Amino acid sequence: MDVTRIGLEDWRDALPSSGYEFFHDPDALSVLDDHTTADLRLYGAYKGQQSVGLLPVFVGEKSLGTTALSPPLSLGVPRLGPLITPNSPKPRKAERINRELATAVVDDLAADRRSTLFRMTCPLEYTDPRPYAWNGFTVEPQFTYVVSLEDCDDLEDVMAGFSKSLRNEMRRYDEIDLTIDTEGIDAALRVYDDVVAQYEEYGDTAPMSRPFLRDLLSTVDDDRWRVYVARTPDGAYQSAILTLYSPDLASYWQGGVTASYEHVSVNNLLHRAILEDLVTDPELDSITGYDLVGANTERLCEYKGKFNGELSPYYVIESSGLEMSIAKSAYRKFSSMK
Repeated sequence: MDVTRIGLEDWRDALPSSGYEFFHDPDALSVLDDHTTADLRLYGAYKGQQSVGLLPVFVGEKSLGTTALSPPLSLGVPRLGPLITPNSPKPRKAERINRELATAVVDDLAADRRSTLFRMTCPLEYTDPRPYAWNGFTVEPQFTYVVSLEDCDDLEDVMAGFSKSLRNEMRRYDEIDLTIDTEGIDAALRVYDDVVAQYEEYGDTAPMSRPFLRDLLSTVDDDRWRVYVARTPDGAYQSAILTLYSPDLASYWQGGVTASYEHVSVNNLLHRAILEDLVTDPELDSITGYDLVGANTERLCEYKGKFNGELSPYYVIESSGLEMSIAKSAYRKFSSMK
């Protein structure tokens, strides 16, 4: 097996038809590259002419040393990391590809040096981080909730496992005069303003910039995202959610600030509209799950748990050791100030 650096067009050709996340899309990677000072390195693992593994890494030089990140920080990307796509169903084949890709990338990046900060948040489909642990990196699980859409023919099927209070609120949509429609980039930028305000309430900084969001949505295909906007009969904005789509996963990415209309949570109604489209819109037929993007913050899990989603693990892999702990803390502080 050969592991080599490739360009975006080769990445596009090598990307599988499913099993990857929104930001693995080459157009999304290109926008990430434009909005970070790091250099994008795309690694491809090949057996002959066939791609069997992919890994994007953003490499930067800082005063603290080298950073090798997947995804880059401060752009709101939930997960990136490796894709393993063996041409054989045998587990040992996938394990060998995974091991050889990890070793080759670590060697090329010199990621095991004390002066290199390596951090990777892996996609949901990546279930075997052992090669990185064997190479001396720290591996920790994180979690998200994914609402299963398999065998769901309509919204009632999806809601069957929801909490009673959530089902009751969602069913009130037809009783109130609130409208929910999909809108364009201007609405997405309004969502951005909501996100900024929400982060400021907690004394934090929004995880992305307005130009990045505009460029991202202008560059990727239109069928990769939707903005669901709730408005009153006179057109007054209430709330909105920006969803992202990969071939088999929809993601609740941004938005959904707290709002109430006629004593009903507007966010619950927005999620209702998203879920209804996911099970009835033929354009979304390939999608089998709705990712609530995160189950790691206690104050949010009580609400997200009402959707009865499957608690799904993903892995964070990073440099270990006391020096790296200090470097990671300093780098995150630096990144948040950008």
